[in-house]
Amino acid sequence: MAKSIAEIRLSDYEYILPEERIAKFPLEKRDHSKLLQLKDGKISHHHFFDLPDLVPGDCMMVFNNTKVIPARLIFQRESGAKIEIFLLKPVYPSSLINEVMLETKRVVWECMIGNLKKWKSNEKLRGEILINGQSCTVFANLEYRDSKAVAFEWNDEKIPFVSIVEAAGEVPLPPYLNRKPTELDKPRYQTVYSEKEGAVAAPTAGLHFTQDVLENLKRKGVKEEFLTLHVSAGTFAPVKVDQVANHAMHSEQMVVNKETVAALARHSEKIIAVGTTSMRTLESLYWFGVMLGSEANAQFWIPKLYPYDSHSALPNRQQSFEAILKMMEKRGLHEITGHTEIMIMPGYEFKVCDGLITNFHQPSSTLILLVAAFTKGKWREVYHAALDNDYRFLSYGDSSILWY
Repeated sequence: MAKSIAEIRLSDYEYILPEERIAKFPLEKRDHSKLLQLKDGKISHHHFFDLPDLVPGDCMMVFNNTKVIPARLIFQRESGAKIEIFLLKPVYPSSLINEVMLETKRVVWECMIGNLKKWKSNEKLRGEILINGQSCTVFANLEYRDSKAVAFEWNDEKIPFVSIVEAAGEVPLPPYLNRKPTELDKPRYQTVYSEKEGAVAAPTAGLHFTQDVLENLKRKGVKEEFLTLHVSAGTFAPVKVDQVANHAMHSEQMVVNKETVAALARHSEKIIAVGTTSMRTLESLYWFGVMLGSEANAQFWIPKLYPYDSHSALPNRQQSFEAILKMMEKRGLHEITGHTEIMIMPGYEFKVCDGLITNFHQPSSTLILLVAAFTKGKWREVYHAALDNDYRFLSYGDSSILWY
């Protein structure tokens, strides 16, 4: 580990965020949020609908098309006690979220469980839900208390698990909003281009996009590509150690198709990541290409500090993506699925991303560390400017476009 990384302290990335600056509800119009730009060291203020005027026409914008699932399920014991089950990650019949969501018989998920002490071992909870006007009985059984593994079964094999979750679940709002979800949250805590079910938190940078903004970007000539990173609950996990390199970084699942890899390999102009999740995926993809250069059978799994290890003669981004494309063609793969726990913090050298669209994040978080790395230490100027100009913060808050 590089000495500079080992010396990074969380206490250097704190700021005071008044409670009243946290946006508890979305604006009426998505693209009317404020948009702060940091470019060439200078800060300017705009609205999100101005975005097409701020980006070059030959750039590529990369979006995360994950779709938030209503991951909070409520069951009731015969005694009346409520058991809250929050889906974290699938463990059976597959660890691949897209596959498990289509399962029609039985699935097992690792979960967070509210009122766990009141749920007896081998006690099967039962719930009745309506799907397209038809009643469906769903059972939940606590299979392993230590790992909080919950098995779900239901009585209609024509119904995929995703339909059960959509019918019975609640929108998993971030804990800092400190409120119950409303009907408004169902469409608004979701991007307009969401497609692949599996996230338990929204890729919030994308919440500002409307079809009008997307069309205006296309008219300007901006290329768009989509990939998938299923945002996990770990995105809200606090950093509890001051020496941040020792933080237990969460792992998230990524899916990238061959067409996107090919487009990235061809593109020589600026690449803008829409959100930190897109950035984590793009940078992880680069490092996977590096791995393939030294080990043809490398797995698409990026350890948190792998980029900070000593590497000989690193490829440029086109070369890295071409290595992945070559591997996919050799194996006959249409898409690759992997996991990343990459930790981007000051000292990281970005290999793919030239621009980042992102919201304003919590103090002392891994996302602040990422922004500090990307802005080359100017994150305090950005955040002070946002606070001084009445920007709204966190998931439903305002946005920024930052240039590397």
